[in-house]
Amino acid sequence: MISLTHTIGGDECRIFFPERRQDLPGFDAFLAQGDKVLGFDTETTGLDIFSPGYKCRLAQFGNTREAWVLREDLFGDVIERTLRQPRAFVAHNAPFDLLVVDEHVGVKIEELADRVFDTRVFAHLLDPRMKSEGGAGLHLKELCEIYVDDQAPDTQNGLAAIFLKLYNDWKKTVTPETSDAYAQRVGKRPHMPYGFANIPIDHELYVRYAGLDVILATRLFYELAPLIKELGLSDLSKFEHHLQSLLAIMQRKGLKLDVAYIEQLRAELIQEHEHYSKVSARYGVANINSTDQVAAALKGMGETLTETTASGKEKVDKEVLMPLADLDREWERIEARDPNPLADAVLRAKRASKWQTSYVDAFLDLRDGNDRLHASIGGLQARTARMSISRPPLQQLPSGDWKIRRAVIADPGELIIASDYSQVEMRVLAALCQDPTLVEAIKSGVDLHDFTAAKVFGPDFTKMQRKISKSIGFGKVYGGGVATVSRQTGASQDSIRPAMSAYDATFPGIKRYGQRLQKRAEYGKKEVITVSGRHLPLDKDRLYAATNYVVQSTARDLLAQAIVDIFDAGLGDHLLLPIHDELIGSAPEKEAAEVIQEIGRIMGSTFYSIPITSDPEVYGKSWGSGYGVPAHLDAA
Repeated sequence: MISLTHTIGGDECRIFFPERRQDLPGFDAFLAQGDKVLGFDTETTGLDIFSPGYKCRLAQFGNTREAWVLREDLFGDVIERTLRQPRAFVAHNAPFDLLVVDEHVGVKIEELADRVFDTRVFAHLLDPRMKSEGGAGLHLKELCEIYVDDQAPDTQNGLAAIFLKLYNDWKKTVTPETSDAYAQRVGKRPHMPYGFANIPIDHELYVRYAGLDVILATRLFYELAPLIKELGLSDLSKFEHHLQSLLAIMQRKGLKLDVAYIEQLRAELIQEHEHYSKVSARYGVANINSTDQVAAALKGMGETLTETTASGKEKVDKEVLMPLADLDREWERIEARDPNPLADAVLRAKRASKWQTSYVDAFLDLRDGNDRLHASIGGLQARTARMSISRPPLQQLPSGDWKIRRAVIADPGELIIASDYSQVEMRVLAALCQDPTLVEAIKSGVDLHDFTAAKVFGPDFTKMQRKISKSIGFGKVYGGGVATVSRQTGASQDSIRPAMSAYDATFPGIKRYGQRLQKRAEYGKKEVITVSGRHLPLDKDRLYAATNYVVQSTARDLLAQAIVDIFDAGLGDHLLLPIHDELIGSAPEKEAAEVIQEIGRIMGSTFYSIPITSDPEVYGKSWGSGYGVPAHLDAA
C-alpha cells in the first residue's frame, strides 16, 4: 500500500494506493463511513476513449479528506461494484468519466448518470466565462484556487516535466526505418502516445495527482452546490446534468465513416493545396502563411489593406481575404467585384490544408476499430451555453459543404436524417422583442429576408440588397455592425449605414429591446438573464452584445429541450449529433421519413406566441446527401 499525505485548506488529507487485495479492507471501511456524495475520477491512456488499445488505468474515489486510487487492471470488479452502490458521485467534466466507465469498466451511462453531479456544470451556471475573459474559469484547478484553497496544488505542472522526459526518450527509439515500417503496417506515422499512458502507474506524483483531484472536486462540490440553490438555479442545473448524459449517449453511438472515400479525399486535398500554393507562388508568395509576403503581393496588385494586427502588421486573415476574393462566409460569390486571384488562391490553399488536418486526418486518427467516429459533444461550451463539437470541430464546417460531410455515412440498411430549425434566431428575437412588424412577418409565413429587403429598399430590391438586408438581420442577432455587413456582402459602408437606419425604422422594437437590456446592465449587474434563468455576464465595454447573448442562448435552450423531449419520446437512439440549430440522425430506410417527421414535430413549439418550426428531411446514404453531393459520389 502506498500512502501519501497532502495539506488542503489547512487540513491534512490522505491518499491511498492499494497494491494487492489484502489492502482493500481500508477501502471498504472508507465506503462504510456513509458519505452521501463521493468524488470520482478516472486516469486513462489518453483522450480517445473508443480508440483501439485504449485503457482505463485508474479510478479514484474520495471525500473531503481521503482518497483511494484503484488500479483498474487489479480492482476492476471493485470499481464496478462501488459505482453501482446507491450513492451519489461528483466529478469535474463528468461526461468523460461516464464514457470511460461505460466503455471500459462496464457501468453504463444510463445506470450512473442520474447519480453524478458535475462541478463544471455548477461553475458554468455560476459564471460561464473563461479565466481569460475575466471569469472564475471552468478548470478544476482555477476554480479550487477561488473556492477551496488558493494554494491548491497543480500537480499537472510537475507531470508535464515527466511527460517531456518520456517524449525525449521515445524520440530516441524512432528511426526512419521503424517509422516507415510502422506507416506501412498501419497507414500512418508513429506518434508519441499520450503522456499518461507511459508514466509508471505507481509513480508518486501520478498517484498524488489522481487522489487530489477527487478530494478537490468533492470540496468544490460542497462550496458550489449551496450557491446554485441560493441563486435559484437548481432546476436549470438538473436539466443540464440530464442533457449532458443524453449527449454522452449520442457520443457513445458515434458516426459511421466511409474510410475509402476519406482516403481518396485526403489525396485530393493534398493536390488542391499544392495547386493553389503554386498559383500563389506565381504572384510572388512562396509561403501562403507569410503575412508579409501576402500583404506585399496584394498591394502590388493594387489592393488597399486598411486593417492591422496588434503588432501593427497589415491584416491578411480570412476576414480580409474573403471580400477580396468576392466570397461570402459560405464560399459563394458575392458578385460585388472581380475576385482577386491571389486572395482566392491563398484562401483555397489554406482551406485544403485545414480540411486535411482538422477533418480528414482526424477522421482516420480518431476512428474506433469499427470505423466509427465518436466526436466530443460539449453541452456547455460558449458563454451563451451553445453546444459545440470537437475532435474534430464539425460545427465549423461551412453550411454549404458536402465534401467533408460525405465522409459520414448511414449504417447498413439505414439513411441519414436531419431536422434544422427554420430561422430560429430571428424567431427568438421576434418573440423576445415583440416588434409588431417582425412578429407579423413571421406569423404570415413570408420569406423573412424578402420581406425585410422590400421594407428597407422597396419592392424592386436587387439580389445584393436582399443579401444586405439578410446580413443586417443576422447582425442584430450576432452583434455585427456596419463593418461586418460590408465585409460579408462587399457593399460599401456608406451604402450600408442608411440601410441599417431603415432597418431600425422598420423594426424599432428590436433596437428598443437591445437598449433596454443594455440599460439594465449599465446601471445594474453587468449581466443578462435568459428566459430559462441562465445568468450571462457582459463585458463592460461590450454591453451591446446583450441581445446577441440572450438570443443565442435561448435558441440553444430550445434545441436542448428538444433533445430531451426526443429521448423522452423513445426516439433518442436515432440521434447522432447536434450541429448549430440542426439535429442529425439515422433510421432504417423504411421508417426514415416517419421518424424524422416525428422528430421535426417534437422540435416545434410556440415561444411567446411565435411558432418555432423545423425542416425535417431524409438526406440519404450520407450526411453529404443533404448538401448537394453529386450522385456519382454519394454513398453506395
